[in-house]
Amino acid sequence: MDLPPVGLGTMGIDDPDAVATALSLGYRHLDTARIYDNEAVVGEGLAAGLAGDSGVDDAVDAASDLDREDVTVATKLWIDDLAADAVAPAARESADRLGVDAIDLLYVHRPRGDYDPEATLPALDRLVDDGLVRNVGVSNFEFPDLDRAVDVLDAPLAAHQTELHPLFYKPKLLDHAREHGYPVVAYSPLAGGRVRELDAVAEVADAHGTTPEAVAIAWAAGKEPVVTIPKASSEAHLRANLAAADLELTESEVAAIDAVEREAELFPE
Repeated sequence: MDLPPVGLGTMGIDDPDAVATALSLGYRHLDTARIYDNEAVVGEGLAAGLAGDSGVDDAVDAASDLDREDVTVATKLWIDDLAADAVAPAARESADRLGVDAIDLLYVHRPRGDYDPEATLPALDRLVDDGLVRNVGVSNFEFPDLDRAVDVLDAPLAAHQTELHPLFYKPKLLDHAREHGYPVVAYSPLAGGRVRELDAVAEVADAHGTTPEAVAIAWAAGKEPVVTIPKASSEAHLRANLAAADLELTESEVAAIDAVEREAELFPE
């Protein structure tokens, strides 16, 4: 999939105005999940953004000529949605909550619970054939499950969403994505705010006259084939995260952040 370098992660967002504002500022990738319990909020914000009702005072609104096809809307099936006979009803319910005729990107949230690749993935393929889903992705997968998904799916694996930030980074997952031609969608690129505590990130931010958050986003988005979905709700933070994609780090700055001692992931299995 051709995803923008910065999209909007919506876990914890309960105000549709934040989604509408994001669209008005130029965001074109909205990410939610059934377990977030806010698909209806995202759908309401999407509808408002498409209608140009964002509340942003810019003279030129980035969403003024926005069409539904311009926005990638992604959601995820939770572990109790993954039995073969549960996939389609869950997906239809999500599409209704989001207010869309088709879900642009539907993920398996985690390969747990009712997940069975030989049953779950063909059920997702059928949704692509039926037109309810345009692309199938996976989230929080490791190599054996990734390889099985690539083998079993008829539709090309469209994306792998995984935690990725200066404190948690698995280069071999990126190698797999490059080999098989899909993007890695990095969630929690700010490490829950902890990037501010990292000297390597802070030093790069000082050198560029920017924030550690911007550096963390630029670092992640600069790793082919990574795109990021930081969460933000205020207009100021939405603008800053989007602008971070334009920040260019030097090879030595990237190497310094790559060398940060890794810690446990924020959202382990």
